[in-house]
Amino acid sequence: MRRRSFARLLLALAFVLFASASLAGCREKSPAPPLPPSSATEAPALVVKLLDVGQGEAILIRTREQTVLLDTGDVREGQKLRERLNAEGVETIDKLIITHPHRDHLGGAPVIFRTYRVRSVYDNGQGTKQKLYINYRKAIEKRGLPYRALSDGDVLDLGGGATLHVLSPTRRMVDADGKSGEKPDLNLNSIVARLDCGTFRMLLTSDATAETEAGLLLRYGAPALRAEVLKAPHHGSRTSSGALFLKAVSPAVAVISCGADNEYHLPHTSVRRGYQKLGADYYRTDRNGTITIETDGRGYTIRPERGEKNDMTEN
Repeated sequence: MRRRSFARLLLALAFVLFASASLAGCREKSPAPPLPPSSATEAPALVVKLLDVGQGEAILIRTREQTVLLDTGDVREGQKLRERLNAEGVETIDKLIITHPHRDHLGGAPVIFRTYRVRSVYDNGQGTKQKLYINYRKAIEKRGLPYRALSDGDVLDLGGGATLHVLSPTRRMVDADGKSGEKPDLNLNSIVARLDCGTFRMLLTSDATAETEAGLLLRYGAPALRAEVLKAPHHGSRTSSGALFLKAVSPAVAVISCGADNEYHLPHTSVRRGYQKLGADYYRTDRNGTITIETDGRGYTIRPERGEKNDMTEN
């Protein structure tokens, strides 16, 4: 009850401060200049693939210089993850980023460590007593991999003019979670980051909650959150994707990672209606397969593995 009350308070404060925060654009930098256009034979400046790995999440990010994997899907989908990465010709992962230690995001890490060369590892610094997490940390130590916990304000250079701006969690959020006697909310502290390349922006939200969204609105305001493409929070669950948050981001397209006929009935109808109200297209991995976003730093294209964009006539 205490956490829900706090979330409502944050949302109320966000509503009051939304207009002024939108103008202020806390800590927002000027947009990066457009990259020069690529030739017909040159790889796009940035390619993002929301991989179809069932009811979990794994996002492959590639620039002309680096390969980044954001999350690794569920434990049960390790083989599917490996097949997807092999099909993309992946051999080395320059940056492995784990947004939070739930099994549907961390579960494929053992496959990654066994199969690919990993150069560095990042997460949000929040651990658990679960065997999966303990073995993940042991694998990092055994291999002597560079490791770093990310928090708001951190910026990762992905090469080729692409940068990842971490917006959440704050270190205070991670340190405070669970100390009130309540069970830690691992989704609350998921890494939320904005991926920039030239003037193109994509907001990566992992399993962010309504409370996470309210905190982002309070700390940053709309200018820092606005993005052409939104990776839907928490697989399209109604525990997030609040109206104020969606208005701040104002995406033209949303992409959703979810499994076919999943037991949670995701993406939720209310979330799909939220995109409809914004006039945003959306794609979902359970129906569209792997979803590819390509940009030259100015315009962008969305290419689903199968099918087309979705609408509210679907079940």
